[in-house]
Amino acid sequence: MIRYIKDTDNIVTLTLDMKGRSQNILNHELSKAFHPVIEHLKQEKKRKALRGVIITSAKKSFLYGGDLDYLYNADNPEDIYAFAESVKEVFRDLELPGVPVVAAINGSALGIGIELALACHHRIVLDDPEIRLGLPEVGLGIMPGGGGVTRLLWLLGLENAFELLSRSKRMNPATALRKGLVDELARNERDMMEKARNYCLLTTEGRRLWDRPEGYIPEGKALQTVRSLAAQTFKKYQGNYPAPLAVLNTLAEGAKLHFDAALRIESRYFTNLLQRPEAKNMLKAFWLDRKAIADGISRPKGFGKFRPKRVGIIGAGQMGSGIALTCLENGLYVVLKDVSKLVAERGRDYVRKALDKQIAQAQIDTPKKEKLLKRITTTDDPNDFQECDLVIEAVFENENVKKKVTKESEQYLDEYAFFASNTISIPITRLSEASSRPENYVGLHFFRPVEKVPLVEIVRGKNTSDETIARAYDFVKAIRKTPIVVKDDWGFFVARVQNTYILEGVSLLQEGVPPALIENIGRQAGMPVGPLKLADELSLKLILKYEQQSSEHYGPKYIQHPSVPLLEKMLNELERPGGTNKPGFYETDEAGNCHLWEGLAEHFPAKKKYLKDKEEITERFLFAQALEAVWCLQENVISSVPESNLGSIYGWGFPSFRGGVIQYIDSYGKEAFIKRCGELKDKYGPRFTVPGRLKKL
Repeated sequence: MIRYIKDTDNIVTLTLDMKGRSQNILNHELSKAFHPVIEHLKQEKKRKALRGVIITSAKKSFLYGGDLDYLYNADNPEDIYAFAESVKEVFRDLELPGVPVVAAINGSALGIGIELALACHHRIVLDDPEIRLGLPEVGLGIMPGGGGVTRLLWLLGLENAFELLSRSKRMNPATALRKGLVDELARNERDMMEKARNYCLLTTEGRRLWDRPEGYIPEGKALQTVRSLAAQTFKKYQGNYPAPLAVLNTLAEGAKLHFDAALRIESRYFTNLLQRPEAKNMLKAFWLDRKAIADGISRPKGFGKFRPKRVGIIGAGQMGSGIALTCLENGLYVVLKDVSKLVAERGRDYVRKALDKQIAQAQIDTPKKEKLLKRITTTDDPNDFQECDLVIEAVFENENVKKKVTKESEQYLDEYAFFASNTISIPITRLSEASSRPENYVGLHFFRPVEKVPLVEIVRGKNTSDETIARAYDFVKAIRKTPIVVKDDWGFFVARVQNTYILEGVSLLQEGVPPALIENIGRQAGMPVGPLKLADELSLKLILKYEQQSSEHYGPKYIQHPSVPLLEKMLNELERPGGTNKPGFYETDEAGNCHLWEGLAEHFPAKKKYLKDKEEITERFLFAQALEAVWCLQENVISSVPESNLGSIYGWGFPSFRGGVIQYIDSYGKEAFIKRCGELKDKYGPRFTVPGRLKKL
């Protein structure tokens, strides 16, 4: 668990090495293992037989975080508080005045791993751009509980500490050094250990800033800073995410207290957060659901792991170039094809500019950029796909063009390679008609911007084989995206469920609710943008296309959504189609500012007795999405709850504090949800009918 080695200079090296795990995590087991080690170190200090301590890891990572299973299931506040305090006690004993303690960080350190490092007097990390360091807890709905918040307050000051903690960013070593998270970089492990030993030999006593009489917190105008940060936090999160505010309160209160008292304040806020439904929902989504997908919940069994090396991409536009960049960043070679070599080179330029931006942000260095650019080949000849393991077409949304490039390229692939389409609305089964091997044809639906959206829909056509699905699943994981497997049905999963949010917003406009109110409540509910804004981003034509596909799919059972007449009027009569650089519900003025179209008040005026109940409007937005997701489960469009939850959060921004579309129902209470659906159905129509599948969830 913890290997203890003492050298002739009385420097002790503690090596973390949890048995049966590929990574070290700080759970109750490791925490308890520290206690006898700490007690022995105390005795060594008293005997003056200890010159220094170095903490490192036998794993590829240093300490990868805490026990999220425990945090998710923890429900007793006394136990949670006691656990947080016990961890703090270990870390406090490490740093108390005495000998210097050095963290020799040989791999990624996240969450409690960084908190352990912060409890050391000096932090040295390998200068490896693949290593990630950071405190991502706020992104999981919780906060650091091992003293990290309080130590960063003293090391960085309130404002800088809050910025680092609230953004939940994972940094490479160079960025962590610049931010003050670590003190020194090392060329390799030998250099790291030598620097650690030298620090121990040259430092006579380890005493932290907060343990010195002259120590102080770098703060400036703390009160004004807290007020400003509180206002910014509320504006950004609409009051829906308690973790950032809990961190800010911990920093603000801790700045007025003695260090040890501030640590206890941190434990209280940590305990409180873990009992909040937002924390449980986010831990469920980003830990349990994500783990289920990573473990292959929908990957067909019986097929060996597919390890792609070379990817062909057709189309050097923003989508194709974004896919190319993502593949390159994850160690793959790319062959990028377009109608001419000149056009294909635009894709290389896109990649180059993106990498230059990363260099400017200290995410990568110039040698890494040059290495990645050497892995991309541009071409206008499909013959260059011969050594590719798969080819992805990302041409514009035209069925004939997509079929044409399939026929041109597929003939050069070997029997083990597969072909994928990035279509957003054309049935995969229909596109596969152009393929000579439809069993090797699959949909890989990426989302814009590819570099940022961590989701890919794997679309199974009627003829797609299980082996092709398994390979597609492995490819998506290889490029560090989250795969969800969906049926080749109208809108697939993401677009189909997302559409209900838009349609409900348009229905409210038709009912005479002011558009500004609709948009504001949509954002306050936790959605990234209002439904009318989202409609413009996608285009009204595409929204109506999905509704038309629904009509064709259900036939005589189809019931037209009440928003359709208004959408048709906007598109056909008012000629406001939305989409890229086209007016819709919004317009852009001469100064470049985007705002709601003033003509909405004329064509769709607000009624005197419009719906003003914020809670009911919020529920209409969220219930519409949740119900459609359950219909997708019932119709086997998607096969699992974890995929539904993460697909909704990553795919169109369903509020993560609600845990995803299905978790929202669970958090609301299934029986209460069903009852409320009945009330909404009586008031607004059959679109709030409860699918039978819901009762089995």
